[in-house]
Amino acid sequence: MPDTRLTEEQESLRRTVAEFAREVVAPVAAKHDEEKTFPYEVVAGMAKMGLFGLPFPESYGGMGGDFFTLCLAIEELARVDSSIAITLEAGCSLGAMPIYRFGTEEQKREWLPTLCSGETLGAFGLTEPEAGSDAGGTRTTARLDDGTWVINGSKAFITNSGTDITRLVTVTAVTATSSDDRNTAGTKEISTILVPVPTPGFTAEPAYSKVGWHASDTHPLTLVDVRVPEANLLGERGRGYANFLSILDEGRIAIAALAVGLAQACVDESVVYARQRHAFGRPIGANQAISFKIAEMEARTHVARTAYYDAAARMATGLPFKKEAAIAKLVSSEAAVTNAREATQIHGGYGFMNEYPVARHWRDSKILEIGEGTSEVQKMLIARHLGL
Repeated sequence: MPDTRLTEEQESLRRTVAEFAREVVAPVAAKHDEEKTFPYEVVAGMAKMGLFGLPFPESYGGMGGDFFTLCLAIEELARVDSSIAITLEAGCSLGAMPIYRFGTEEQKREWLPTLCSGETLGAFGLTEPEAGSDAGGTRTTARLDDGTWVINGSKAFITNSGTDITRLVTVTAVTATSSDDRNTAGTKEISTILVPVPTPGFTAEPAYSKVGWHASDTHPLTLVDVRVPEANLLGERGRGYANFLSILDEGRIAIAALAVGLAQACVDESVVYARQRHAFGRPIGANQAISFKIAEMEARTHVARTAYYDAAARMATGLPFKKEAAIAKLVSSEAAVTNAREATQIHGGYGFMNEYPVARHWRDSKILEIGEGTSEVQKMLIARHLGL
């Protein structure tokens, strides 16, 4: 069992981010949610703190931390605003991490410094309209034409892909080896290619109208004869699908941290409300029906946090962590959804009003059971590790 106790440096970072979330994020969270605007001023503050470079070496402009430390920051941000938390999560684990894990030294030197500084954002172009959980169903294609990749296709639900500071989208594409885009084994050869933004033919279509995460940037993408140099291939040709699956294994831990932050926020808001709200002459928290419900919410959050701490610690120490990451993602996302529902119930009619944070948490929670692998996918992965 890995040691999940926080170091002094990690605890100091956690407190610093928590203070930033309270003093900088919280005052504008409701405004950006209502107006559905990207919080550039908050992102600039996060960049100044070095949060986008947390898990990357100093030699590439990072902070020299680890993925566990990044998860701690994501949790604290999510206790206030999930849109901000997912902006950081996607910027690090989806935008920059593929380059760090699989890029050439030249690609790392070119892209990582600005991504780590938070001056620019990168995005992860995997999901397509007909290829979500079945990412192997990718239809976007890339063919070589005299030393240039020519890319055609579309992507869906891509975070951080259409902001004013987006400078890169890494896309998965079927790289043709024969006339029907299949290799000799009869299966698709999927590779990953770096697409700078802007590039002619690349379009971030109008943003989605979403149930939650209103301050997070999410677009469908269209690629029509997008041409980039052959050197923009990321990693080994034909290994794109496998490489992105490994990125998702890590990302599930970060999403679990985000879910824990939301779950804890629901506990925090419910405790405050249960103390302040009076009915029948006493605080509603004096009733066991309410106090027990909140106690269960706290227990649920604690278990979920323990799960993601374990997965993150395993990853940091080089131990196998794929099963633990799936478990953490499953239990944390379900804890977030359940706690958001219970917090709304505790708040009664006020819980249905957007002026109360729990309404936003309720709307933001459901995507956590879907994004970066649905709950059903997590169960499939866990069962597979059990030999089933």
